[in-house]
Amino acid sequence: MTSLFKTKSGKKQILDFYDLKIKELKIKYTTKYIDTSYGKTHVIETGNKSKPKLILVHGSNGNAPIALETYSGLLNHFHVIAIDILAQPNKSETNRLNMKDNSYGIWITEIIQSFGFKEVYMAGFSFGGLIILKTLEHNKNLIKHAFLTAPAYIVNGNPIRALFNIFLPMKSFMRNGNPKKLKAFLNALFTNPDDFAFNFLSVVLKEFEMDFSPIPTITKSHAKNITTPITMFAAKQDIIFPGQKMIKRAKNIFPNIKTILLESSKHVQNQEQNIQIQNEILEVLNK
Repeated sequence: MTSLFKTKSGKKQILDFYDLKIKELKIKYTTKYIDTSYGKTHVIETGNKSKPKLILVHGSNGNAPIALETYSGLLNHFHVIAIDILAQPNKSETNRLNMKDNSYGIWITEIIQSFGFKEVYMAGFSFGGLIILKTLEHNKNLIKHAFLTAPAYIVNGNPIRALFNIFLPMKSFMRNGNPKKLKAFLNALFTNPDDFAFNFLSVVLKEFEMDFSPIPTITKSHAKNITTPITMFAAKQDIIFPGQKMIKRAKNIFPNIKTILLESSKHVQNQEQNIQIQNEILEVLNK
């Protein structure tokens, strides 16, 4: 298996940020590796084991601690499993799965079943949304309710806007390390960029082999078969997956979906918006 970390020192820096983020959360947790058909997968287990099960799936260039921070207000209300996605800058193996088949759905199903869970809630951001939808396509009966924030796999944005606002500044930073280009990249993606995002991604962009494959979109026929309740949070200012376009298509293709437009949100939400999302999840839980 080829490593996606470009250098040993780069891998150490990235995993040091991983450990820093989990330490900052100040939570009780355990970790384990799960053997799956696609490679060893690292997970963090936390929350209240007597509560309903919640699987968290982070976005691209992320990790489980970032997901736990995003949904930190849910830890007292759920038994939480935060997954490190394969082939991302985290502690799982670096096997890259095919976004066009059901590999991600099979992989997540194996993880859920390894815990003996019969029914789970799932919540995920961006690429994590694609993975949750792939799981619903493969085995919708395992999931009681899915919560998707700015998910991939429903619509894509204008490629010209993405090129000039996101990919060119990113590539420029990767070539010459100009911090202004990194800030431009972050400002296009984050509602409120923070120091951790700047410091972490400054290393990831230079030290990790990212996947620039086009993101597919779910077919109408596959979406119609997903009867599991979905709550989707779409970001109005999102260049990658535009919120209003997303809501329009989602309402047309999913039979059981509630949509919420985050008016002032870019692709990555700020703390206030994440609290809004968590409150919506708790409202569903308490019904």
